[in-house]
Amino acid sequence: MILSKLLRAFGETKSFFKGKVIHGKMIVSGFLYDVYSNNHLISMYAKCECLEAARQAFDKMPERNMVSWTILISAYSKMGQAEEALECQKLMIDAGYEPNAFTYVSAISACTSKGSLRTGKEIHGRLYRVEQDLTSYVSNSLISLYAKCRMIRSALHVFNEIQDPGLVSWSSIIAGFCQCGEDEEALQSFVQSRKVGVEISEFISATVLGACTSLGDINSGMQLHSLLIKCGVASDPYVETGIINLYVKCGKLNSAEQIFSELQEPGLTSSAALIGGYAQGGYKRKAVKLFSELHLTGRVQHEHTFSSVLPACQIEEGKQIHCMIIKLGFRLEKFVGNALLDLYAKCRCLTDSMKIYSEMIQTDLVTWNVLIAGHVQWGHCREATELFRKMNFEGKSPNAYTYSSILNVCGDLPAIEWGKQTHCCTIKYGVASGVIVGTAIIDMYAKCGKLSDARKIFNVTPSKNLITWNSMIVGYAQHGFGKEALDIFNQMQVEGIKPNDITFIGVLSACGHAGLVEEGASYFDLMSREHGINPRIDHYSCMVDLYGRASQLSRAYDFIAKMPIEPDKVIWRSFLAACKNHKELELGKYAAQHILKIDPDDYSAYLMLGSLYSDAEMLEEMANMRKATKERGFKKEPGSSWIEVQSIVHIFKSGDVAHRNTDLINKIVAELTQQMIDEGYVSEALFAPT
Repeated sequence: MILSKLLRAFGETKSFFKGKVIHGKMIVSGFLYDVYSNNHLISMYAKCECLEAARQAFDKMPERNMVSWTILISAYSKMGQAEEALECQKLMIDAGYEPNAFTYVSAISACTSKGSLRTGKEIHGRLYRVEQDLTSYVSNSLISLYAKCRMIRSALHVFNEIQDPGLVSWSSIIAGFCQCGEDEEALQSFVQSRKVGVEISEFISATVLGACTSLGDINSGMQLHSLLIKCGVASDPYVETGIINLYVKCGKLNSAEQIFSELQEPGLTSSAALIGGYAQGGYKRKAVKLFSELHLTGRVQHEHTFSSVLPACQIEEGKQIHCMIIKLGFRLEKFVGNALLDLYAKCRCLTDSMKIYSEMIQTDLVTWNVLIAGHVQWGHCREATELFRKMNFEGKSPNAYTYSSILNVCGDLPAIEWGKQTHCCTIKYGVASGVIVGTAIIDMYAKCGKLSDARKIFNVTPSKNLITWNSMIVGYAQHGFGKEALDIFNQMQVEGIKPNDITFIGVLSACGHAGLVEEGASYFDLMSREHGINPRIDHYSCMVDLYGRASQLSRAYDFIAKMPIEPDKVIWRSFLAACKNHKELELGKYAAQHILKIDPDDYSAYLMLGSLYSDAEMLEEMANMRKATKERGFKKEPGSSWIEVQSIVHIFKSGDVAHRNTDLINKIVAELTQQMIDEGYVSEALFAPT
């Protein structure tokens, strides 16, 4: 009896070595033949998280009872060893023992952690077969299992069978609704729980605050905030974080600041929530300042604080925080690691991103999405596709954001066949109808010139956002379908969608391609007058291109002269290109001077000006241009092209011999050239001056 009491005490205090001493005394004294003492021994090892010793003691027991099995199954379940827990339960049943409520709770919890719905349903079915009344503990475990496996209707069925659900049961079903994305049902269940007199706990408060945040329902959130203050649970650290997160995500940063300032001792999670709100809301300096203040107090050591501030950092600030993470001994868990990956990727430091990835001890789908999106953003399409293949090889299933990035690659290359295959995958896995993937599919087809396919997808996409409309408008505009682009814009206005600056870039480009000069000028005026959008340099560039295409060079020149902002070299280059196309030498020289004043090494300005001199037969000036380009060491980059064959993209450059089938390609080109000559084709190059 004394040894059993000591084992219980050492288990509670996790005194592993003292427990081993008692184990030795039990061996010497012969107490190991006592089931009661053995159970305490197994329990002691389990509480000390030494499951190997617990299993060895269990295996050596000459006699076991229900408690013996339950202790071991529960220990495996709590330590996250779900497979061992479920295997133990199977062995227990095979040995002729009928599980009790505690055993079932442990086994169902193991199914939940493993996501093993089938085994969980088998346990549920067994409970019905043996006609056991479900205790509240078992019911709550089943609710959690079904909720995690996104079987919320099954979870609700279990909940409805509970005669008098208590706080834990209500908390389980409300949390289940939130896990399955049914936040409105979570709020309704919370209201119902209040009507039947269920008290408010910190857990249920934080859960319902999360539902309000996900819905963006600031009014319900404010009412809940008042209720939590009245009930005295608003000061809980998790609830405080939930309240600040609510106001931050709903765009009420001033309210979040005020609440944060009123906290007596703001927790690190509350600070991280406000820092993240600043970063996401565009107040990056405020985010970095609050982080610095935390650092000065010595309270910054929290992974969520680091992951919240990193999106607000410039590259040098991010590197300093990275050094701080290393100095403080933080391991690169997925939250901090993903934030660092994103920082370096957005700052074009892709090599550093890959190095961070190789050092991370834990990765998830977000890790792969950040890497793929980073490479796509900077045009490293081949590397992005290799990452996608590696991700699939490692068994990570793509989600909407992954497919969106890959579809962007297909559009940028362009690789229409691969894009079609990706489109099929999105349909197969049920993500094609979402606004993110739907927009990416439309954009991919538009960039690949398959505008009829893009329009078909656009017409059947159930939920469209502004980016969806913009993709269609810009797609039509880029391929010269000005009328169709303007039709989409008019349809967009009829449906009450408010345009943004990107919309008008597409509209102005469409007017330029269609030669609709006056309409373009009207839309440019409409942009600021009716929609309150201040023109950016891109809009001014579109207008210069519009006038230039229509051969209205004097109007384009006057427009540039009256611009309220300093024209950049893109504006002048667009004007110079128009002068070159329409052989306007004097204005072209003026434009070239401005380009070279901004960037003396702009090779395109020398080329276009040289072309103008050539058209005007000003041979001396043209020779001077050639001399100037040689003196500056300009070297024309070889042109490149690509072709997609059987979903593989082959890239070629002028004079390139790197392709493994170069000899075969040259042989076929020579044969085709000979066939052309035999048909009477004569190359103009034969008569070109040498």
